[in-house]
Amino acid sequence: MLRGRWRSTGGALVRVVIVWAVSTLTMLALAGILPDFRLQAGAGGDRDSITQIGLTAAIGAGAFGLLSALVWPVLVRALLLVPALVLGLLVFFLNGSLLLLALSLIPAGRGEADPETAVVVAAVMSAVASATSTALAVRDDEAYRRRLYRLADRRRRRQHREGMPGADERTPALVFLQLDGVGYEVLRRAAGSGLMPTVADWLDRSHRIGSWHTDWSSQTGASQLGILHGSNFDVPAFRWYEKDTGEVMVCNRPTSAAELQRRAVERTGDGGLLTLDGASRGNLFSGGAGQLALVLSVSARRGPHNRSRAGYFAYFSDPANAVRTALSFVAEVAREITQSVRGRLRGERPRVARGGLYPLIRAFATVVERDVVVAAVIGDMLAGRAAVYADLVAYDEVAHHSGPRSRDTEQVLARLDRSLALIARVAEHAPREYRIVLLSDHGQSPGETFLARYGLTLKDLVRAGCGLPVSRKAGRTHSGAEARAAVRAALHRPVEETDDEVRPGTGPDPVVLASGNLGLISFPDLPGRASRERIDRAHPALLSTLANHPGVGFLLVDGTVMTAGGAEARLDEPGAAEALLAPFGPGAARAVRRTDTFPHVADVMVNSAYDPETGAVHAFEEQIGSHGGLGGEQGHPFLMWPVELSEPVYRPDGELVGAEAVHQVLRRWLTESDGPQVPVPPVPPELSVAPGTGTGTDPAPAS
Repeated sequence: MLRGRWRSTGGALVRVVIVWAVSTLTMLALAGILPDFRLQAGAGGDRDSITQIGLTAAIGAGAFGLLSALVWPVLVRALLLVPALVLGLLVFFLNGSLLLLALSLIPAGRGEADPETAVVVAAVMSAVASATSTALAVRDDEAYRRRLYRLADRRRRRQHREGMPGADERTPALVFLQLDGVGYEVLRRAAGSGLMPTVADWLDRSHRIGSWHTDWSSQTGASQLGILHGSNFDVPAFRWYEKDTGEVMVCNRPTSAAELQRRAVERTGDGGLLTLDGASRGNLFSGGAGQLALVLSVSARRGPHNRSRAGYFAYFSDPANAVRTALSFVAEVAREITQSVRGRLRGERPRVARGGLYPLIRAFATVVERDVVVAAVIGDMLAGRAAVYADLVAYDEVAHHSGPRSRDTEQVLARLDRSLALIARVAEHAPREYRIVLLSDHGQSPGETFLARYGLTLKDLVRAGCGLPVSRKAGRTHSGAEARAAVRAALHRPVEETDDEVRPGTGPDPVVLASGNLGLISFPDLPGRASRERIDRAHPALLSTLANHPGVGFLLVDGTVMTAGGAEARLDEPGAAEALLAPFGPGAARAVRRTDTFPHVADVMVNSAYDPETGAVHAFEEQIGSHGGLGGEQGHPFLMWPVELSEPVYRPDGELVGAEAVHQVLRRWLTESDGPQVPVPPVPPELSVAPGTGTGTDPAPAS
């Protein structure tokens, strides 16, 4: 035992010395390259010898490394209330300041650098030191493994001292990784083409895959609420108007997310999927987890109880991480600008505007949020937590603006695959066995926007049908992608909409909202859910104008489905709605019928047209890859699980339908192998199938 400790201590000392030596050589090289950075006495005195210069570099590198290790975490914690993006911009300044302080500690004033040069030197030295340290740790597997076990043992002892309940680390744990917006077919193609080799290897060796069907509201808010909390009842869309409060609910607004989570917990009587030793990372909702980072539903809280930003501190407390992410952020901004300009020059269609702040938003989703979430998941595994659920939003954000099958999104998928490989490698050294489950919350359907195709927005069409004035200049409906909410939460500006959009007036003007290719129309001056007769009486031409527009697939009005040419079907007439909605898939009528029971369903629900041959829809937002309604791959996400876990319980028709059903599958997996004792309600008779009826391996997707 004593010999092992001495060997471990000696190995750590050797790594420190090597990193110090590499940092010294880096500083010497930079002093020779940069004219405003010197490591010797001034011109007025005697020239220093090579030995003196080397010693000066060693002192400077050592002081910089020591200050980075001791001072940097304190600085980051002190600046934790600073918006995350602002902190990212401060990284270079803070690192440069530490270098200037380190140079001031060198005897005889031999170290000197201009502030601008100090920023460059500090960035390079942090990156080189981090790369060297990582390479040494990888080569020394035994030392790395011992370090991981020490971390886990330290956590267990702390839990014992604090009287905290801890899961039995002899049993397997689960990591749920949500690839936001990645459809079933997209993942299969990416794995089969070699774009995602890690996923392909898992499918060959250790995992099975199947698709599931979303609810009518095929978007992250509804899906993730159902998956994490077991209920997405009364979530008709991404945003909707509630007449009883006069407010617009938006799934990616922190106050709305908190209210939706409260309603789900009240309805189910349960805290969520992650209530026992769980961690929620990068999600809209907490799932009842005690460990939170970048969780939107708690980001509106003020004071010490808001732990949603803890992930930023854990990640940016390492200056090398901060520098690496900042450099990658800048590279991603440049990549987006280049890809956008190239697409414009080539005349690619369809396309949407990608200027303004979008390059920064994309870089935040694909770099900052990805790095912080992945680091948090790794930390959870090293700590031995029993259940982790994390959302990686990179693909979803890029697909909205570049298309779900574009070259841009392929590059994002490849980088996500590398993140999965990193998590899998760490899992091999974790203090307990981890089983990794991959899943998505929805897919994405391509298509030209409603505005680009027909020259007007849904709001313009509704106002025209109501006989109200329409602006001559077509406006744009802002995108509601999840990454924008994450950026605003990081900037402490969580509310996206203006006051009028949050709380519309109560006059005769209709409230028109968009959720991908799903539109919602509400009349504030008509109390309760407006009947068809009242709508026709107030606006005689509206419903026919909407139903007969070529960009509209169908309407839901007062329990009736309406399509072009006067065709309609009551939802309470067996088989009628199924026949009318057949082009949208066999589960379309079932999804519409469920939404019709929601207390806050809109007076008129509008689903865009859908082309079964091309899979295209028309988003009512500015998105050429969209989700939110019915039609195409947006309604067919995937579920991929290790073979050690039991098969999902499917319906008699061989399908897994709805986010609430996925919640039951994940909850059951958590109870297997004597894992976290989360109570599981009995399987409803309509979901029970005989063994072998639904294998879960590639069930036939709906058209």
